[in-house]
Amino acid sequence: MSPSGGGAAARSGAEYPRGTGRSGRSAATPRPKPVKKTAVKRAQPPAQKPRPEPVKGRKPAPAKKAEPRRTAKTKPVARKQAGTKTRPARTLTRSALGPAVRSARAQPKRRGGGGPRGPRGPLLNLGPARAGNPDTRLRLTAVVIVLIFVIFAGRLVQLQAFDSETLSNEALENRLRARTLYAHRGDILDTKGGVLATTVERRNITVDQTLVPQYNRYAKVADNERGVVGAARALAPVLDMPVTDLAQALGGNRSFAYVVKDVEPTVWRDVSALAIPGIFSEQASRRTYPATTVASNVLGFMNGEGEPQAGIERTQDDLLRGTDGEFKYERGKDGQQIATGMTTVTEAVDGKDVQLTLDRDLQYKSQEALREVVKKSKAQSATIVVSKVKTGEILALAEAPTFDANNPGKAKTENRGNRALNEVFEPGSTSKVITAAAALEEGKVKPTTPLKVPYKLDRGAAGVISDSHDHPTEQLTFAGVLATSSNTGTVMVGERMSSQTMYEYLTKFGLGSKTGVGLVESAGILGTPEEWDGRTRLNVMFGQGVSVTALQSADVFATIANDGVRVQPKLVKAVTGADGRLEAEPDGKKTRVVSAKTAQELRLMLESVVSDDGTAVDAAIPGYRVAGKTGTAQRYSSECGCYDGSYTASFVGMAPADDPELVVAVFVQDPKNGHYGGTVAAPVFKEIMSLALTSQGIEPTGTKKPHLPLEWS
Repeated sequence: MSPSGGGAAARSGAEYPRGTGRSGRSAATPRPKPVKKTAVKRAQPPAQKPRPEPVKGRKPAPAKKAEPRRTAKTKPVARKQAGTKTRPARTLTRSALGPAVRSARAQPKRRGGGGPRGPRGPLLNLGPARAGNPDTRLRLTAVVIVLIFVIFAGRLVQLQAFDSETLSNEALENRLRARTLYAHRGDILDTKGGVLATTVERRNITVDQTLVPQYNRYAKVADNERGVVGAARALAPVLDMPVTDLAQALGGNRSFAYVVKDVEPTVWRDVSALAIPGIFSEQASRRTYPATTVASNVLGFMNGEGEPQAGIERTQDDLLRGTDGEFKYERGKDGQQIATGMTTVTEAVDGKDVQLTLDRDLQYKSQEALREVVKKSKAQSATIVVSKVKTGEILALAEAPTFDANNPGKAKTENRGNRALNEVFEPGSTSKVITAAAALEEGKVKPTTPLKVPYKLDRGAAGVISDSHDHPTEQLTFAGVLATSSNTGTVMVGERMSSQTMYEYLTKFGLGSKTGVGLVESAGILGTPEEWDGRTRLNVMFGQGVSVTALQSADVFATIANDGVRVQPKLVKAVTGADGRLEAEPDGKKTRVVSAKTAQELRLMLESVVSDDGTAVDAAIPGYRVAGKTGTAQRYSSECGCYDGSYTASFVGMAPADDPELVVAVFVQDPKNGHYGGTVAAPVFKEIMSLALTSQGIEPTGTKKPHLPLEWS
């Protein structure tokens, strides 16, 4: 026994089993063969071929890059193919090589031998590894983050410190909505304060179509009770409109559209109670005319857009219109006003009331009288003017046919104008008073001047002048010439004056110029003496060759009634002042045309026209002295350039004749059942003048008409 072996066993106290060695193996078990240590040979690079000598004159080819050395531990790097991206090479770690490689690496370490070993590298080299320093990458990342933060912080500072007010204003503007506060259009009143035209409140119902689909969205109702269809079904009975039409109006993506215009406030209250999202209203108004057709030709009318189209509504629009205001408010996303939001109000300035000189009752009676005479005489139309002599105020300016100012679209165009101001016609015998006034003023005749008046006057190249009916030569005074309305007698007196003198008196009485009444009107037609031929010079003396309006003709007689002073006709009596009270408008311009003596003599002559010996006995009013003149003028047609056989029947008169207060002028165009002024127009004058005298409280003067001879012997 080896001392070393026994000592070892004794020291450890261990005994090996019988039949085993120190390793614990059985003696019968063969010992494993030791692993043969072999050195791993490194792969040597292939020997390089010798480079050929360069050929003279030829450019040497570029040297090829040496391919990476292939070994057992390396994998050839794939060459870059055309059109593909090259992925960076990466080193495969042991964990990526799989269990086979890990098992091989787990073998016992070799002991001794084998020669020296080289440095240990990666198991598989897939190419050059990407160069990079983690610290550098971290620093770059931090810089980028800081830059982004600085940019955001700078923008935030800009928005909050520098652009905050601008952005706030822009945001506010996006939320603000403006609603027009319509000014109340001023009323039009008659001379006693009665309302002829006024404005009533109305509503226009609007829609924001983008909000309507929210209607009943979360309510437990049927599908056809939701959204656009449901809203249309709810509105239909309130607005009295078809559901299909309402659905079309409510559906879409427009933020503003009209559903219906001009509904009464009570209708809007019913609509508002439905609480349909996107349904709103705007203030509106409607112009109404309580008396319908009364004075409609004077008042004019408004179109569907609220714009004046004619009459006082148009000429006085600057006073009546007023100035609209504005209400601005902040609106929420559902269209509702934000209760705590900003609101600004610019109050509307209402228009001013305009009071006219018209008497509504007298205007109505005048229109009725004209309607009757048009019907009775089968005339084309008729007009009437009633005015105050001393002030020029017009109490009635009526015509027939007329129209309802509340529904102007239903009337014919020719019936929507104002015939008394724009229809021109030859006045006929009513214009003889100008020739008579000029002759008296110029001292060419007196009322009692005797004249031998034939039926015809032959004036050579100027033609033949004749009276309306055949008669033997008559011995008439100048008063008799006017009373019988003799054309030949009037020409005989008119020839005593020059054409220039005659023209000057025509213009002084207002022919050929507008009256300035304050409405759209015609100036009539009056040529100059240079334009007159021989015939025209004679015709203008008895009312042919010159055209006038009804108001111009009435103005001539008002001048004679006012002792020869012409007063500009007046239709606007007063306008609302700054204190809300009506302030009277100034009287019109006054112009002396003839002397008071001439006017008085002429009035006395005109009284004879209404006597039993005159042409207008039907114009006489019991208890009052009446003066006037009939007219039966041929109507000129522009279509044929001739007198077409129709007539203008007229009568213009004043009362009381000895101290005139009122003038009434009646004109009937193209009457077919009679055409003389004394039989067609004079009865209308009598009716309206009687009413006017009573309504104005004008009593008879109680004087008797002085005797004035109409004939001589």
